[in-house]
Amino acid sequence: MKLYTPPKKILERYADVLVNFALGGGKGIKKGEVVHLIAYEAAKPLYRELKIAILKAGGHVIGDYRPDSGDRFPFDRDFFEHAKPHQLAFFPRQYAKGMVNQVDHSIFILSEIDKHELEGIPPAKIMQRGLAWKPYMDWRRDKEDQGKYTWTLALYGTEAEAKEARMSLPAYWQQIIKACLLDKKDPIAAWKKLYRELEKTRAKLNALPIEKLHIVGPDADLWIHLGKKRAWMGGSGRNIPSFELFTSPDWRGTEGWIRFNQPLYRYGVLIEGVQLWFKNGHVIKAAAKKNEKVLKEMIATKNADRVGEYSLTDRRFSRITKFMAETLFDENIGGPNGNTHLALGNSYHDCFIDDPGELSPEDWQELGYNESSVHTDIISTAPRTVTAVMRDGKTKIIYKNGQFKL
Repeated sequence: MKLYTPPKKILERYADVLVNFALGGGKGIKKGEVVHLIAYEAAKPLYRELKIAILKAGGHVIGDYRPDSGDRFPFDRDFFEHAKPHQLAFFPRQYAKGMVNQVDHSIFILSEIDKHELEGIPPAKIMQRGLAWKPYMDWRRDKEDQGKYTWTLALYGTEAEAKEARMSLPAYWQQIIKACLLDKKDPIAAWKKLYRELEKTRAKLNALPIEKLHIVGPDADLWIHLGKKRAWMGGSGRNIPSFELFTSPDWRGTEGWIRFNQPLYRYGVLIEGVQLWFKNGHVIKAAAKKNEKVLKEMIATKNADRVGEYSLTDRRFSRITKFMAETLFDENIGGPNGNTHLALGNSYHDCFIDDPGELSPEDWQELGYNESSVHTDIISTAPRTVTAVMRDGKTKIIYKNGQFKL
C-alpha cells in the first residue's frame, strides 16, 4: 500500500516557511549561514524540500538524516534495553561542541512512527540520557542568548500519529496544512500578518505591571509569580505552528494545584490524567492515571519539580481545533476554551527583558529562572480564568473563555 504524501506544492511552502521565516526570528536565514537539518526517514519528502530551500537561500546544510525508530527496527528501544550505565552517560563532547560552534540555525522535523516505543523501559534510564546531553542544550542556549543562533520545530505527519489522533493520514495532514497556513498562496505573508495581530496582544500584556497570576477553573487553583524583568513572548518563529504567548516565571512563587485534561506523549510513552500539587515552588505531589512512574521519575530529575514556563493560547488566533497527539500542535490548540499549559523544568532566557547574553548563571538563579535537563509541556483545554494581581495590589482578569481580556 502506497503511503500518503502531501502535494509537492504544500511541501515547498512548508520548507519556505521554515527556512525563510521561522529561522532568524521571523527573518529567515542569510547567505553563508549554516543550518543543522535533522529529520527521519518518514519525513524524507520534506527533508528534500528543506535542503533545496536552504540552498536557494544561500545557506549551507549539515544534514542529519536518521533511520525511523519503531515497528520492525526499534533502535531507541534497543539502546535503552542494552546500554550499560557508562553508555547511558556517554556524551560526545568534542562532536557536540563543534556542532554548536559551527551552526547558525537548526531545524528539527518530528515524525514518529511509534508513539509507544519505550513503554516498559525503566524511566530512570531515559532521564539519565537526558542529563548526559544537558551540556549540548546549555551551549545552544548560551549561543541563542548571544543572538547568534535560532531554531525551529515542525511536524511531518505519520500513520502512527494520525492513528493516535483518530484520523486518517490525509485528514491529519489537512490539519497540519491549515495550522501552518500552508493553504495560503503566500504562507509567509500570512504568518507575518497573524504575528502583527498577536504582537498587539503581547504589547498590552507586557504593559501591565503584573506581580502574580491566579489560575482558577474546575481543575485548577494555582498561583504563578512572574518575577522581576519578565516579558511575555511569542511569535518568534520557534515552533511552527505557534499561536501562544508565554513567559518563564520565577519558579519559587508557584503554589496550589492543577490537573491536565490532555494526554502527554513523552519519553516514548503515553501519560494520562496528570495532576500536580505545588508548595514553595516545588511539586510536592504528582499523580497520573497512566504511566505515573514515568511522570514521577521525570519530576525527580534535578530541578524538574519546578515550573519553567507558563503559556496561554487565544482561540481567536489558533487554527488548531483538533487533538493531534503531538505537543507541538496540542500546546497551541484553540477550541472553545483555548488552552493553558505549563512546562516543568528548564526556563526560557528570551523572556528576560534586557540582554540575556550579559547574565551569569548566578544572575539567572537570583532571578528565579529554572535550569534543568527537562522541559516538558503539559496541556489543558478546560475552562480557565486567569486573574493578574498587579504590583500595587489591584486585580484584572486577563484571560477567560479561551481568550485574552485586555
